[in-house]
Amino acid sequence: MKYLHAVLATAAFALLATPAARAQEWPAAKPITYVVPFTPGGSTDIVGRTLGAKLQEALKQTVVVENKPGQGGGIGASYVAKAAPDGYTLFGGTISTHAINASLYKHLSYDPVKDFEPVALVAFLPNVLLVDPNIGVNSVAELIAYLKKHEDKRTFASSGAGTSTHLAGEMFADLIGLKLTHIAYKGTPPAMVDVSSGQVTFMFDQMTAALPLLQAGKLKLLAVTTGQRIALSPNTPTMQEAGVKGFEMSSWQAVYAPRNTPRPIVQRLNAEIRKALKTPEVSDKLAGMGMEVVGGTPEELAALMAREIPRWGELVKKSGASAN
Repeated sequence: MKYLHAVLATAAFALLATPAARAQEWPAAKPITYVVPFTPGGSTDIVGRTLGAKLQEALKQTVVVENKPGQGGGIGASYVAKAAPDGYTLFGGTISTHAINASLYKHLSYDPVKDFEPVALVAFLPNVLLVDPNIGVNSVAELIAYLKKHEDKRTFASSGAGTSTHLAGEMFADLIGLKLTHIAYKGTPPAMVDVSSGQVTFMFDQMTAALPLLQAGKLKLLAVTTGQRIALSPNTPTMQEAGVKGFEMSSWQAVYAPRNTPRPIVQRLNAEIRKALKTPEVSDKLAGMGMEVVGGTPEELAALMAREIPRWGELVKKSGASAN
């Protein structure tokens, strides 16, 4: 009889440990961790903290945002890829972590497709070309002339190796026919500080993170990387309008969970994120920072990745960029 009781107890425990059982008790068991793979203050961090606050309200559970920067978002991505698929770990993914890194890094410690469950596409956002206002250039053409004249100033910063801002710089170098030195930082804020102080000549980054320094006059905006001008800065030309033919790109922000997170949890997260993105509090905030709010399904995010990974693979190969 004791043996039978032990067998029944073991079976009951195993049943409670099934994905369906975990999904039923979620999110009551413990706080949810939302991992941001870049430093505080950048676009991914802003999105994470904004959505984290709304998810906390909707799920009635604490959501803790943790920044794990480095390797173009790879350190944070690798951490989440190895996390338990129980709905208590979320990831603020980007075009870098889930499209570019797959071809840029020779030894990537995670698989952007096999190791993650797509949850929701949050927004598209433009990158912009930024320079130190003290170098005296007022257009893309003047920047190119400046770089041609000053060989020791042929430097550009990025928020990390493998990010879209890194690849934008490599694309720019290829299209203008100059060899430029890439300086990678662990996130946007320190990179912008060094550009604004003249330590590095220019950088591409997202409009969201650049706004405070632009408004303070510490950075100068020369162009946007999208195919069309943006509402947030309608007088700023596109890179193609500024004379760099063939230059067009947009970044994106999304939310992921570890692979095999129960489907009911993914669906609930997607529903709550889409609901949050429709509130004026969130949509106006993100739109005010230059983002095009989306809020699609997990399947739409997976389809976007299926298009973007090979596209960026071709760009990485053409540029010759690589990272270890």
